[in-house]
Amino acid sequence: MKAILNQLFAHERLSRQQAREVLTEISRDAYNEAQVAAFISVYLMRSISTEELDGFRSALLDLCNKVDIDGTDCIDLCGTGGDGRNTFNISTLASFVVAGAGYRVTKHGNYGVSSVCGSSNVLQFLGYEFTADSDQLNRQLDKAGICFLHAPLFHPALASVGPIRKQLGIKTFFNMLGPLVNPVQPRQQLVGVFGLKLARLYQYIYEQKDKRYAIVHALDGYDEVSLTCPAKVITTSGETLVEPSDFGKKRLEPHEIFGGDTIESAAEIFIKVLQCESTPAQRSVVIANAALAIQCYDSDMSLPDAVAKAEESVESGAAFKAFKNMVF
Repeated sequence: MKAILNQLFAHERLSRQQAREVLTEISRDAYNEAQVAAFISVYLMRSISTEELDGFRSALLDLCNKVDIDGTDCIDLCGTGGDGRNTFNISTLASFVVAGAGYRVTKHGNYGVSSVCGSSNVLQFLGYEFTADSDQLNRQLDKAGICFLHAPLFHPALASVGPIRKQLGIKTFFNMLGPLVNPVQPRQQLVGVFGLKLARLYQYIYEQKDKRYAIVHALDGYDEVSLTCPAKVITTSGETLVEPSDFGKKRLEPHEIFGGDTIESAAEIFIKVLQCESTPAQRSVVIANAALAIQCYDSDMSLPDAVAKAEESVESGAAFKAFKNMVF
């Protein structure tokens, strides 16, 4: 690790193979906490390269505990986090909306690190028991149209650096990796990112994979469609700016999608959205993200039609049913 750190401190990049090897060794606890913290800190001071990010991605996928689920007809909705906005769990809620609309969702998630409440926090609070058992996950997918893959159960490296990330309490390159390392590797993916530079990195990586993707970044910094401003959307077919009006929604204020200061408050919003008891703003932002995911899966569908399918999933109770069938 000393040689790697000296290389990085000299402002040199790692090759894809070096990045892969370092993260493999981190997962094996080959380095002490101070060395790992120093390594992570480098990427807080300078941007990560495509080769480094892809090397880290490759290591995590090589090391991950495998799950026997065919990802061909599945989609993941996952944000990088790290935007510092403390929204409620929009992408997780949108995942249940998409499942309720009839699409198979393999949701990858973790505890919050730079936010109060990550997807794993809210689902665990609401009674979900994490599992890495393929049979159980397949039963959830068949019954609910969605299953949840709690990242530490599948990624030893993520589990080993979890305490260090939590102590740092800010976004790291591990935030960038989360959406890239779903163990199922679903063919479709809606991913929200906290910056346009990262959106480009994802685009370069996804272009090399057999994926249909939609990469989203709200221009005011959110790692999802926030409806507070236009959002950049990069897909396999091109790039566009989407306005709140494109979803048939009004522009929102940041406080309207704030998730609160506790897991309890985020969980309360979560259930209210699924039961159609939330504020119109909370419901609208979930619908918008679910609609983009539906359109990512079915590229021939217009955005207004995708919005209509997402709204029907919520209003009919199908999204709430998907939640209950997975969790209970």
